[in-house]
Amino acid sequence: MLSFIGRSFIQKIITIIFVSVISFLIIHLAPGEPSQVDPLNPKFTPEVVERFRKEFHLDEPLYKQYLFFYQDLFTGKTVSWKDNQSVLKKIWERFLNSLPLFILGTILTWTLSFPVGIRSAIFRGGLYDRSATFFSYLLISIPGFFFAYILIILVVTRFHVPVLGMETFGISDASWPSVAMDRIWHLLIPSVLGATAGIAVLSRYVRSQMLEVEGQDYVRTAKAKGLPPDTVHYKHALRNALIPFVTMFGLILPGLIGGSVIIESIFSWPGIGRMAYEAILARDYPVILTVNFVSAVLVLVGTFISDILYMVVDPRIRI
Repeated sequence: MLSFIGRSFIQKIITIIFVSVISFLIIHLAPGEPSQVDPLNPKFTPEVVERFRKEFHLDEPLYKQYLFFYQDLFTGKTVSWKDNQSVLKKIWERFLNSLPLFILGTILTWTLSFPVGIRSAIFRGGLYDRSATFFSYLLISIPGFFFAYILIILVVTRFHVPVLGMETFGISDASWPSVAMDRIWHLLIPSVLGATAGIAVLSRYVRSQMLEVEGQDYVRTAKAKGLPPDTVHYKHALRNALIPFVTMFGLILPGLIGGSVIIESIFSWPGIGRMAYEAILARDYPVILTVNFVSAVLVLVGTFISDILYMVVDPRIRI
């Protein structure tokens, strides 16, 4: 078991090195140079541009730029070209803003998807199964931005509460119950929006996995032995149907960045996904590279957690 974990950890370290090199090269293959500026802007004289290139090691060969960048990143010296603030500090602040959205959306997705998918599989072809299938494909088909605007209109017109941003302007001077309720409203609607598509997709996947396992010989044998239906469905079938979801669970961590761009942009939520989008528009290369690196780390951390969970769910891995 320890050798399995050790090999997995070493593979992840090697992978993150290759990812860092590839992402660095892709950024520098984009049209234009980092020091390229608007010639009509009088602030950027040739002397300023040359000082900029030397300060950020852009006059060095590409491999040295790579070494300097990650050296500065791990020592906390990397700064944003847009506002000259520490990149790690900016990402950490935005990460803390995105974390509540991610946690609540993930909880809603995983706690609602399994009951819906399992019940659809048990009552296959029934009214519940057909209704769940219809609403699942409906939620998948509706564009996220369109559904977001519908939610905003309904909540604002029905409950007369603002939902944009993390809090209502000037609410910090009110009493703490008002502040808490305001934060809940601002957090709830984006989280629900982020969970709807996930519930629709994941519930369909749960249903298909349960139907596949329910058709196995050992499940039919358990039924023939006269075991209670709940024991057959939830102890024998569900446990084996969960194995593919271990991989999916490990891959939800990158959604903290990539899955929040649209939601944070629509709801004006100052999160890490929105920051990455703004950095791309501003060609803020230190922020872009750092976000790419953090995303790769989240992917590898998630897959490493999946490897460990496999040993818990599937005893054959331990053997």
